[in-house]
Amino acid sequence: MSKFVPYQNESDVLRIGGLSIENRLDRVTINGDIDLTADQAGLADARALQQLLAGVVARLEGQPLPAKLPPAAHTIVANPFE
Repeated sequence: MSKFVPYQNESDVLRIGGLSIENRLDRVTINGDIDLTADQAGLADARALQQLLAGVVARLEGQPLPAKLPPAAHTIVANPFE
């Protein structure tokens, strides 16, 4: 996979330990859980998280931001099984 660039597209997914990080144009979603164990694997995961969050902060700090995003628009579609 190419380098994960926060807020760049709607398709990248990064996995760190038990976390799934999903890229979107207006948000980065983090789901799951992770144990940052006191060993080499835990250190590697902690560094990966640190790098990810540093990228998120840099992208957010580098652009004008609204106070809060508006709620997502919801579209109701007809049930194709009726």
